[in-house]
Amino acid sequence: MIQARSRRALGRGARNLLALVLAAVFLFPVYWMFSTSLKPAGAVLTPEPRFFFVPTFEHYGTATGVELFWTYVRNSLTVAVGAVLLALVVALMASFALARMRFRGRRGLVLAVMMAQMAPWEVLVIVMYMIARDADMLNNIAAITVVYFMMVLPFTVWTLRGFIAAVPRELEEAAMVDGCTRFTAFRRVIFPLLAPGLMSTSLFGFITAWNEFALVLILNKEPEAQTLPLWLTQFNTGFGNDWGATMSAASMFTVPVLLVFVFLQRRAVGGMTAGAVKG
Repeated sequence: MIQARSRRALGRGARNLLALVLAAVFLFPVYWMFSTSLKPAGAVLTPEPRFFFVPTFEHYGTATGVELFWTYVRNSLTVAVGAVLLALVVALMASFALARMRFRGRRGLVLAVMMAQMAPWEVLVIVMYMIARDADMLNNIAAITVVYFMMVLPFTVWTLRGFIAAVPRELEEAAMVDGCTRFTAFRRVIFPLLAPGLMSTSLFGFITAWNEFALVLILNKEPEAQTLPLWLTQFNTGFGNDWGATMSAASMFTVPVLLVFVFLQRRAVGGMTAGAVKG
């Protein structure tokens, strides 16, 4: 009995140690990014890495002092939040139809949503560029918002469909017996139960739109229409890369995503799991 307890304690200790090692490996690049952003210029590229130094915010001043910095911030927030909201509105209607209604072509539509989610968007860059060019929509924030909306829509539909299918039909039917219309039953009964799914899909959509680089680089050449991922590339000069400013910019670029994740992570993690297996 004592030996069994000792083996279980040893196994638990080994697993905890392994978890700590893995966490240290995964978090070390993040630590190095933040620490480099706070190092004095002379301590950034030393032959021997410095773990102890006097912190300075001079690189943050360099990063935020570039021309059009607040335009990049505004554009990133506009396209990320706009794409997520558009995707949620459209996906709620589409996922409800796929989960609750029976109509001709339903299976084909489900397959098309899954294929759209699996397809790499980079292969469509040339097509999107030609469409935007012919429609005179290059260098347009609204156009890139629509492109990001199309990117996050398949995942949003697929995930919300699983959540809606998991809600018992009896709840909806009971509300309709009590006098609700189908829309009212959805708004009062089903919609409140979709909070985990809405949060997980919002988090995924926000991260996708916030981090996207290639499409906005090709579709929006004008600096006034670009977003924060392109701002990160501005610290490579003809004299080399300003690593202090680059790490400061990367740290500031990461903070909004971390805040959104921390705010939503409890419901979002459960939401992703539930949406993946139900329906």
